[in-house]
Amino acid sequence: MNGWMIFGICMLVIAILSIYKLLIIRWDMKKMAGQLKDVNEHFGTNELIRTNSHDQLTSEFAKEINKLIHLYKENERYLEKRETELRTEITNISHDLRTPLTSMKGFSQLLLEGVPDAKRKEYIDIIIGKIDLLTNQVDLFYELASIHSADYKLEMTSLFLNEVIEEKALLFYPDFRKKSLDVQLVNMKESHVIASKEALERVLVNIIQNALRYATSYFHLTLQEEEKYFYLYAENDAEELTEEDISAIFNRSYRKDPSRSSGQLGLGLHIVKQLMEKQGGEVDAQLKDKKFLLQLKFYKPI
Repeated sequence: MNGWMIFGICMLVIAILSIYKLLIIRWDMKKMAGQLKDVNEHFGTNELIRTNSHDQLTSEFAKEINKLIHLYKENERYLEKRETELRTEITNISHDLRTPLTSMKGFSQLLLEGVPDAKRKEYIDIIIGKIDLLTNQVDLFYELASIHSADYKLEMTSLFLNEVIEEKALLFYPDFRKKSLDVQLVNMKESHVIASKEALERVLVNIIQNALRYATSYFHLTLQEEEKYFYLYAENDAEELTEEDISAIFNRSYRKDPSRSSGQLGLGLHIVKQLMEKQGGEVDAQLKDKKFLLQLKFYKPI
């Protein structure tokens, strides 16, 4: 047997093996195409592409397809969740705006019908209060939209956290007194941090308003210094809150009062979390023995 014949036989064997391998790969591709069709037709299931191929490229191809299927399903679930949250938010907004508007309309009609002077002032005060509530709600909507916009930026600066806390707490003194809350500012020593003054003020206002909504006896703000941070602890009694509430309290669609009879929004603490994170800080919520505790972490200047 000469060299050419041996070469011809080798080439024939190689050709047969190559054709066999191509047929196997084609069969694998056809099988995977059928599986992919089933996945598309039953996309709600957890079906993925399966292959017993010993060809490394075919196995890698199937693996990458499964990654795409997984990512697409994750995205679908996320979009469904966001759509549900959006519907909830729209429903909440409708009720939150309708409640004070209905009240204002009712008291305005009473004023038109004629009431004693003493009652007139009372009704006007109620209407003004409802207008303030509406203004605050619209401000929250606007701020929420601004925070989530791509071009939202904070101007970070060096400031004294204790001074901003004392300033904001003083503004709410009449509200604390009206609710007979025991308010204490603890360890308000000089606390130099890096933050956005505008964002910090909104964070404090939202925390105080949340306490005014749920606290019945006390509200304490405490500063604690660590090596690289300052911690602000906001604590109040919260008889109505549960662990289930705590797990969802920073969600933008969260609200404690499903009946919406209070006309209060659940956006305040969501905005607190967003603003703290945009400042490079952190916020955490805990519930222990019916005591609601917020922990906020601020960085010291380097």
